[in-house]
Amino acid sequence: MTREVRAFAVTVLTLATLGVAAGLLWSGLTPRAPYQVTEKGTTVLADPTTQALIAADGWFAVITGGLGLLCGGLAWFAGRRWMLAVLLGLCAGGVLGAMLTLWVGSTFTIGAVTVEAAAPGIKVVPGALTLTASGVLVSWPLLAVGLFGLLEGMHGYRESPLRHPYGDPF
Repeated sequence: MTREVRAFAVTVLTLATLGVAAGLLWSGLTPRAPYQVTEKGTTVLADPTTQALIAADGWFAVITGGLGLLCGGLAWFAGRRWMLAVLLGLCAGGVLGAMLTLWVGSTFTIGAVTVEAAAPGIKVVPGALTLTASGVLVSWPLLAVGLFGLLEGMHGYRESPLRHPYGDPF
């Protein structure tokens, strides 16, 4: 029982660590949306037609989805002895990694952040990274668990007696 718990914990902690690195990568690659500072000191979106909000969602999905595929494949090859523990660790660790990616990416600003005002006298500042499509949070665990299951299904079929139902040796 302790080996299964250890496999689960190692999987979750590994994915959480990757989530911190993914958040820094997301912060460095994603463009910021421009916000205009009003007279009252509040901020409003300076350009309602900006694609920066969609780009933030897209970059998040690409980074976390790619990590999900990588983690799912590596976990299947490395964790063959404790399949259920590793699979549950992929699910829990993927959710935790995605949440850490969101928190780190929106908290720390990496890379150059510049915005330009269209008219003189208007103060424009870069906005914080946020997700407008919260469904991309599941890309990491979904792709990790999906690839893990696909690999296990293909491996199980290859070794299955159902593959040769009539005793055919080939």
